[in-house]
Amino acid sequence: MTNAATPSSGVSADPVAAPAAVRFGEAFRFWLKLGFISFGGPAGQIAIMHSELVERRRWISERRFLHALNYCMLLPGPEAQQLATYIGWLMHRTWGGIVAGALFVLPSLFILVTLSWVYLRFGDVPLVAGIFYGLKPAVTAIVLHAAHRIGTRALKNRWMWGIAAAAFVAIFAFDTPFPAIVAAAALVGYLGAGRWPQVFAPGGGHGSATADYGPALIDDHTPAPPHARFSRRHLVKVLAAGLGLWGLVMAALVATGGLQGTLTQMGWFFSKAALLTFGGAYAVLPYVYQGAVETHHWLSGPQMIDGLALGETTPGPLIMVVAFVGFVGGWVKQVLGPDALFLGAALAAAVVTFFTFLPSFVFILAGGPAVEATHGKLGFTAPLSAITAAVVGVIVNLGIFFAVHVWWPQGFGGRFDAVSAGLTVAAAVALFRFKVGVMPLLGACAAAGLAASWLAPLLR
Repeated sequence: MTNAATPSSGVSADPVAAPAAVRFGEAFRFWLKLGFISFGGPAGQIAIMHSELVERRRWISERRFLHALNYCMLLPGPEAQQLATYIGWLMHRTWGGIVAGALFVLPSLFILVTLSWVYLRFGDVPLVAGIFYGLKPAVTAIVLHAAHRIGTRALKNRWMWGIAAAAFVAIFAFDTPFPAIVAAAALVGYLGAGRWPQVFAPGGGHGSATADYGPALIDDHTPAPPHARFSRRHLVKVLAAGLGLWGLVMAALVATGGLQGTLTQMGWFFSKAALLTFGGAYAVLPYVYQGAVETHHWLSGPQMIDGLALGETTPGPLIMVVAFVGFVGGWVKQVLGPDALFLGAALAAAVVTFFTFLPSFVFILAGGPAVEATHGKLGFTAPLSAITAAVVGVIVNLGIFFAVHVWWPQGFGGRFDAVSAGLTVAAAVALFRFKVGVMPLLGACAAAGLAASWLAPLLR
């Protein structure tokens, strides 16, 4: 499974015969390509992988693909990136997983660093300012649409609705830290599973595998390769390597910048954020906002909205918006001094990305062989169901926060921006009623914002 005796094109021409074994170099080229075309958020990215790996190349069967996806959905972190890591690991051992997961992220990092520099360097240019004027209302509508999309899946009964409502009140009215909300929801799910199992029972997964695309390289009944079988020695090695790498980088940051240094604080903060991303990137954004904007002042609220817009327009997982947060924070805090703003900001973006994604690799490489047995066990899935319900309330709060900043740019004491409000409503209608894709929506809103910024001086 890990090597081939002869080269392979990766696409089986014979629908009856299983594809030839895939060489590491061929898989490398595919994962690199995927990193540049993985637009559309988790759903779009998973759809691309299904089309390429299950239907076209038949590297893995649909049942095995969905089995891996269900595992990744139980973990904190970006499920699409973890799914790529899982399949890469299954095919080519540890290095296969590392390469697949890293190449899913690196193109997005380089693109976001470039766009973040353009944003900070030329953000006051009328052309760029006009584009972002239109993007902000679109992002507000996208966040509210995300709450609706997750809510339709998670809020299966009135108890789940109650958890979501309680989470909204906690963060909106009492500014409760996001980790506390996650912990409380997990506790409710854990305790409730024993007494009211029907409340927290999973409402179905990703469906059953019914399509038949022909035999796959990793088929339904292909035995797990030796490296995919549980081993305590392997588990200890991966955990030790992950913790050791985390400690080594953190020690280097402390040695160069001290415990209160910006890069050290970013490393610690995003290590915690990486463990709280149940429910996707939108779930952790309120926590990132609380820490990055309110506590550490690495960027402003409007800049956070702009960063989310950039994250929506680039390939890779949406959680890559944290690279924008790191870049702006590194620039503002001048982590390498005033004469090296770009290098300092790029270093901060790399540090943030490293600490955000390191746990995902550890979860897959260490837990892949062991945790699959927990599928369908209510004691394990119930806390996650409750967390996802709470996340809906938290995302609604985030959408309201964005709307307030977009519609009243100078605060409630300032003027109401009717154009931004109108664009938000139009974007929401496009998403909810006409199912318009994110990329066309952002493009249309950017054009509308640019037109509005040009027309505004003429109408005064």
